[in-house]
Amino acid sequence: MSEIIQAKMTADVEGEFVVFLIGLRINNIWKIHKWLPVVRAMTKMLNELHQHPELGFMSYESWFGRTTIMVQYWRSAELLADYATSKTAAHLPAWAAFNQSIGSNGDVGIWHETYLSKKGQYECVYNNMPAFGLGKVGAHVPATGKYKTAADRLANGA
Repeated sequence: MSEIIQAKMTADVEGEFVVFLIGLRINNIWKIHKWLPVVRAMTKMLNELHQHPELGFMSYESWFGRTTIMVQYWRSAELLADYATSKTAAHLPAWAAFNQSIGSNGDVGIWHETYLSKKGQYECVYNNMPAFGLGKVGAHVPATGKYKTAADRLANGA
């Protein structure tokens, strides 16, 4: 288990970054042969992304249930799009397999949302938490002084 930091912390991320939310929804729990390959494909992509930091992937957090959510952090929208369309990366074969096996038959739902951010247009706080979210991506700094409140963090770029 990660070390709990018993302090109020924030993250200071240099430059622009992308927050990419992605997940799936299991619409038919009994069709494991439909949703398990989707889960395995995501695991393969995450392994690939961790092995190749030059692709622009920085970190992620995830939660599981009937509807899953993964919050990913990327260096830029361009690098995210490059990965999604790369003929040599794991994403395109996974996307093709999903469309061939599931398509729009209703067994498994997939979704994503993309948000562009830059310094001064985000804020975060973590208290009694391990390094988490943006706190794993940027500098993990005390939420004191110019970073004490949400308004302070927005005004001062952290």
